[in-house]
Amino acid sequence: MITALNSLSAATQAQALSGAGMGSSSTSSTGFAAAFSGALGAGVSGTATAGAGGATATASPFADLMTNAVGQMDKLDTQAHAAVAGLMSGSGVDVHTAMIATQKASMAFELALAVRNKAVQAYQSVIGMQF
Repeated sequence: MITALNSLSAATQAQALSGAGMGSSSTSSTGFAAAFSGALGAGVSGTATAGAGGATATASPFADLMTNAVGQMDKLDTQAHAAVAGLMSGSGVDVHTAMIATQKASMAFELALAVRNKAVQAYQSVIGMQF
């Protein structure tokens, strides 16, 4: 679980440094989504079995929920990039549409970052408990 949170932390920091939702490349958000999904799969999977081709895991409903949320965040980011590209190229996208799409993507990223921070905080408080 610690490794999963560390990889998520690194992906989140890279995403934040690249300026998510504000003109960053689509590959950085896809990398964030993959890292977030991988961290969830590694951290909260139900059962894990090692096969000849590598490790496979069955994801829990929570991991599926979070993976879908990250997918939606990535979709909003892609829409924002398309709207800004359309605005810059003059292909009929108005300023309002581009700004709304950019703000939706930005808010989705901020929400994902807040959820990640709360998860790390909860994990650290559980680790700090004495039994």
